[in-house]
Amino acid sequence: MPRQETFLSLQNGDELLEVLKTYDEAFAKEAFKHMDDDALSQLAASLKFETLYEPDNIPNPQDEDYEEFVWDAMLDEAREDYNTFSYFVVTKTLGSKSEWLFVSPDWPTAEAYVKKLQSSQPS
Repeated sequence: MPRQETFLSLQNGDELLEVLKTYDEAFAKEAFKHMDDDALSQLAASLKFETLYEPDNIPNPQDEDYEEFVWDAMLDEAREDYNTFSYFVVTKTLGSKSEWLFVSPDWPTAEAYVKKLQSSQPS
């Protein structure tokens, strides 16, 4: 996997939440496929479609092509240079089981997702 860097690592008991910065599009796409509806909604809100597209060109979340639309919009935002893209992937590890929860094109959105996760967990 191309360069990867840990931006955040939070241990809570046996659970470990991490935000990884990666330049690996295949890894980011795989994480994107594992996102639940809430994560997809949070990512879509962060991309501010209304400032980038005409309202008629934005599919509804129920539309068949919505996820691909979100992915393509995220790719546009993930561009660092002409042909360099970076992604922030949120993972959760519990014991020996890891899962991908979220991917975004920027650090603040990934951090906000982690904070939302933390605030929804019982204390």
